[in-house]
Amino acid sequence: MKLTFLGTNGWYDTGTGNTVSALVKTRRFNIVLDAGNGIYKLGEHINPANPVFILLSHFHIDHIAGLHLLLKFRFKHGLTICGGKGARRLLNIFVNKPFTCPFKGLPYPVKVLELPAQAKDLPFKITTLPLEHADPVLGMRLELEGKTITYCTDTGFCPNALKLAKNADFLITECAHAPGESNPGWPHFNPETAAKLAREAGAKRLAITHFSADRYRNAAARAAGLKISRRIFPRAIAAKDGLRVEV
Repeated sequence: MKLTFLGTNGWYDTGTGNTVSALVKTRRFNIVLDAGNGIYKLGEHINPANPVFILLSHFHIDHIAGLHLLLKFRFKHGLTICGGKGARRLLNIFVNKPFTCPFKGLPYPVKVLELPAQAKDLPFKITTLPLEHADPVLGMRLELEGKTITYCTDTGFCPNALKLAKNADFLITECAHAPGESNPGWPHFNPETAAKLAREAGAKRLAITHFSADRYRNAAARAAGLKISRRIFPRAIAAKDGLRVEV
């Protein structure tokens, strides 16, 4: 199973990266975690013989802007998009005229599922729980090929993140805040809290991503954040656009 980071920025694109998106490629599925602008690279990495699923943590623009690019692709088996409650209504507004090509205009069928209610309709096991943010966000725990991948973005440290990350083989968290920064009104992880979550959950590996573009302006800033994370959780890495990892 391969994990490829397509976009690793939060908020907006910079020379350091595109907004957040990652691909989990298994023997049977192409599973995309969030649909920021980095998703434009998806065609370079998927197995075109396998179905494509996009899992949206929430509906902030930096996590869904790449849906504007769906017309770029020719998915052989169509596309399934999953999001939290209200996903169908919200996505039919956003992926529609006058903003972009509507779902019905794409050259392949699109199905929208709402989680957790329709998780049973997916061909792989996923557990979702609400996280702590200014707007509703879902954390996700995927069980694939005997491995567990947990994805927690746009959240503060909370019990549900800990539950989802418990003993995960690979934990992906955001790192929007700068080292030492906190803001109860705008919950996000910093390098310390991301590493703390990995350590307390007993995760095997950690990747920090979704680096806020205004705080992590270059690779050196990310490296500095990673250094702090590794003091708490040595098996951490800092994601960058194009990074590929075996899970």
